Amino acid sequence: MHAAFFLLLGASVARFLLRHPGEPRTPWVIALSIALALLYVLGPAVGATRTLPATAPPTPLRRRLWLGLVVATWVVLVVLAPSFAWCAVPLFFTALRTLPPRAAVVLVALLTVFVVAAQLRLSTTFDPNLLVAPPAVAALATAVFVHMERQAQEQRALIDDLIRTRRELAATERREGTLAERQRLSMEIHDTLAQHLSSQQMLLQAADRTWESDPGTARAHVRTATDITARGLAEARRLVHDLAPPELENGAGLAEALRALDAGPGIEVRFHLEGAPVPLPDRAESALLRIAQGALANVREHAGARTAALTLSFLGDQVVLDIADDGAGFAETRSASGRGHGLPAMRARVRQLGGTLTIESTPGEGTVLSAVIPLEPTR
Repeated sequence: MHAAFFLLLGASVARFLLRHPGEPRTPWVIALSIALALLYVLGPAVGATRTLPATAPPTPLRRRLWLGLVVATWVVLVVLAPSFAWCAVPLFFTALRTLPPRAAVVLVALLTVFVVAAQLRLSTTFDPNLLVAPPAVAALATAVFVHMERQAQEQRALIDDLIRTRRELAATERREGTLAERQRLSMEIHDTLAQHLSSQQMLLQAADRTWESDPGTARAHVRTATDITARGLAEARRLVHDLAPPELENGAGLAEALRALDAGPGIEVRFHLEGAPVPLPDRAESALLRIAQGALANVREHAGARTAALTLSFLGDQVVLDIADDGAGFAETRSASGRGHGLPAMRARVRQLGGTLTIESTPGEGTVLSAVIPLEPTR
């Protein structure tokens, strides 16, 4: 439609110059044609060509002003040179894309009446086609646009339903996976650690009863309990290893794991490392990685951000992880209330390691989350 507009405008200018060379109105026609072309090009800059659904809010003032200037310039141009009337066809679509449906239909009808009047002015004899063709073209353009807009709305609704269904399925799978993992862990603990603790208790009780009367037997019970304790400790370490983040397996460091994190499509994640890295306890690495994953999940689901930056800083006596995004942000009162389960879980992880978690956010200016964990001094 943009190409058709400029093609019709150029053809109208050429026709006028060929039919009416050297007339006093020629400079005005050329100047108005240039002005109309510039105004039309300015449309995307003011957001005037965005398709609006029927439920859209009122058209902003600047778009209404832009459309009014375009129509007014075209009307003056048609008064000076009626051959410019057919430039109204692309303007039909411009009006339909700029205004709400009812207002757009009214404007299209007014433009059509003006086109009919201009064509009758050009004609030397009465031609019924001049009364029928413009309304037919206007009706066809309006019908095509309305049909396409309805299809677009149906497609948007279908896409929203698919996204919502996918999220519900993902949440269900996560819940089922969590329940299955809990059941597995409960069976593991019952079959290993709980049995070992029960055996230790019985052996130590037996040793206590025979400590005075049969010291040898009592010592044997204690030694057996010690062996069972060693096996239980090995089982506990195995369970802890199984629960460690897979991103930290095979000797991968925290920096490499953070660098590989992703916040989803449409969000660029940058990683920065500051200071000389030092070995961190497994608990600290796991906690920082989980905090980064949770923060990026919040960025993906709530922030509407385009970029997120992870900064891991080694400052001698402490390690600091900063996660910053350029999203919507939120009020501090919402931050204090917890915003669901993600932030309380992060605070609990940091608190267990003797650290602190701070959040700085302002609506419309993004969010910065900072986790600080103290390190034991190097000897």
